[in-house]
Amino acid sequence: MSTPEDCNFGSDAGTSRRTFLTASGSLLAGFAVTASSPVWAQAINPIDDVIRQNQVEWGDRFDTPGQTVAAVRSAEPTLSKSTAENIENAMQFYYGIVQRGGWPIVPDGQTMRIGMRSNAVNILRQRLTMSGDLKQDIGVSDVFDSYVDAAVRRFQSRHGFDPDGIVGNDTLAAMNVPAEIRLRQLETNLVRVRSMSGYLGDRYVMVNIPAAEIETVENGFVHSRHTGVVGKIDRQTPVLKSRIHEINFNPYWHVPKSIILKDLIPKMQKDRNYLRDNKIKIRDLKNNVELDATQVDWTTDDALNYQFRQEPGAKNSMGSIKINFHNTHAVYLHDTPSKTLFGNSYRFHSSGCVRVQNVREFVTWVLEDTPGWDRMAIDDVIRSGEREDVKVRGKVPIYMTYITAWATSGGMIHFREDIYNRDGLNAMTPVVAQSGQIQQ
Repeated sequence: MSTPEDCNFGSDAGTSRRTFLTASGSLLAGFAVTASSPVWAQAINPIDDVIRQNQVEWGDRFDTPGQTVAAVRSAEPTLSKSTAENIENAMQFYYGIVQRGGWPIVPDGQTMRIGMRSNAVNILRQRLTMSGDLKQDIGVSDVFDSYVDAAVRRFQSRHGFDPDGIVGNDTLAAMNVPAEIRLRQLETNLVRVRSMSGYLGDRYVMVNIPAAEIETVENGFVHSRHTGVVGKIDRQTPVLKSRIHEINFNPYWHVPKSIILKDLIPKMQKDRNYLRDNKIKIRDLKNNVELDATQVDWTTDDALNYQFRQEPGAKNSMGSIKINFHNTHAVYLHDTPSKTLFGNSYRFHSSGCVRVQNVREFVTWVLEDTPGWDRMAIDDVIRSGEREDVKVRGKVPIYMTYITAWATSGGMIHFREDIYNRDGLNAMTPVVAQSGQIQQ
């Protein structure tokens, strides 16, 4: 569990995406099997889906090579009025797959991509057809053609991967999660969604932690989506609801005690110039004096007795913007100097707070009803480098949620990795043999 004040400290080392954990277990019953499920059984072209919803302002996304493939949800929020019903429909579809024995295990052994020919591609086609990613009338073949490439990209988009069309380790692991586990995941998240089925507000922000994504929602439609970087497994971003009440431009950053202990002291033990290079000042609040780094005993926890404040600027861990909302965990949303992290599929790097990609567009929307704060004014104050605190008129609601499976009215069924192991699936890592059998 994260400590209350855990937030970002500088840039974190890159981490490869964890192999998706799966589990075996008894199937939860009680779902009726429909005679046919045309919406869920047919593949939906994500490009067409986005074109039909071209009113959405997507903004810049550093995490995908192309907007149209990854943004398969159009303008429908993750938490829409119909999300619970959509999940129930998805559960019926997956229950039908389970009743038919589930999908085949795609064999490991080689990375699959367009142009290759293999018996494994034949099995891959069957797998993608059963989940509705590949149209049923494409036919049987051992060739990885453009139809399979598009289906793999659709699958990757639904599971939060970079839609590159290549079946590597991460994509393969997600494909080989059994259908009954996916069904249980949908049921677990149906409970979560129902608990938030009330009125959320005409304008609100939703942070979906497992998806590492932020939505701004207005009048029932997504205004923009922003890639996020959320808490590490050992410093988790909390689930909460609050209201955004203040924006800090060019903020100071006061280093939390947890980060002083876990990060700052170890960094100073390795590099005595770390504080100077990162423009972090030390103050003895008891005596109201500024200290030099040589006056602190870095071999002990002596540093916990002092305040560490990082000055505004390019190296500030919060970047140029901090978004405040009241909560007992002392977390917040913020900019970051580490823009490259938004380009990773695995975006669980922070110490509890949430970094927001394209943060200026996000804040422009938050301050829409606050007089004098349009995009030009925001750019001007950031360019000036001067500290400025702005009270948000209307105090926009914010919901930080944990949703690992959901569905849209258009028939898109989304899954994300249960990064904090909260789905209760008694997960075990499957080992996929070249024969195509899961070994426990």
